[in-house]
Amino acid sequence: MKLVFAGTPEVAVPALDALIASDRHEVAAVVTRPDAPAGRGRRLVASPVAERAEESGIEVLKPARPRDEDFLARLREIAPDCCPVVAYGALLPKTALEVPAHGWVNLHFSLLPAWRGAAPVQHAVMAGDEVTGASTFLIEEGLDSGPVYGVLTEEVRPTDTSGDLLTRLAFAGAGLLVATMDGIEDGTLHALPQPADGITLAPKINVEDAQVQWSAPALRVDRVVRGCTPAPGAWTLFRGERLKLIQAVPVLDRTDLAPGELSVAKNNVYVGTGSHAIELLWVQPQGKKPMRAADWARGVRIVAGELVGI
Repeated sequence: MKLVFAGTPEVAVPALDALIASDRHEVAAVVTRPDAPAGRGRRLVASPVAERAEESGIEVLKPARPRDEDFLARLREIAPDCCPVVAYGALLPKTALEVPAHGWVNLHFSLLPAWRGAAPVQHAVMAGDEVTGASTFLIEEGLDSGPVYGVLTEEVRPTDTSGDLLTRLAFAGAGLLVATMDGIEDGTLHALPQPADGITLAPKINVEDAQVQWSAPALRVDRVVRGCTPAPGAWTLFRGERLKLIQAVPVLDRTDLAPGELSVAKNNVYVGTGSHAIELLWVQPQGKKPMRAADWARGVRIVAGELVGI
């Protein structure tokens, strides 16, 4: 089939690579978000998908909005058979959805209908799911509600951050997306409606959501830290400034600390929660680089009984 691929961040690149490498399909163009400011200089930078497409000599379309008539006109000229999508980042209007004969097919990183929305992997980790996966589905005007072509499952490991899990799903999902394109092209694959039961929502995780509540059980704190790593980054307050929590582990045999209470040993930093303690391994003070928690604690000279979160 002739394809127009839609995607923006690094997580979409494995799927684009897999489609380019396929000997059954032609990636005629790529749709991605416009260049965005990045880095300290805030200069405009092309998306990872745009960079990969340009390296491969593929036409790149960067509409400010997918409803823009210039973009729709070019899409109609290309006349794709299907438009595979991975983390494009903009809502597609009906006028765009109607262009390809086989529609727009999204690779979504959950087992639909679970975790519909922008942050399925983060929510799966934060909810303590033991198994998640990826789904390919036909995009409709509703939120991730279209019929499903195929799924794969992936174990959520006890130490997984959302970044770890998303990386594995991006590569496994790339194969699922190519297989879905193959099945659509040869007529052997047909989408099935999602079940009415089991719908959960996964809205974007914002900075406020990533603030650790020390009155929660240690397992909940652990899930928030892992689910918000690398973005937006779990955090707490220490002496009125933000302290990002990069890596922490529950300590099941320590229950003597009040929620938020710090305890420092030679090479260990513990914090009390609503159940047992957690040990901070890596942190990032405001305006500084990531560092080992023990080095941070030595530098700030924590007083006995001092608290985080206030």
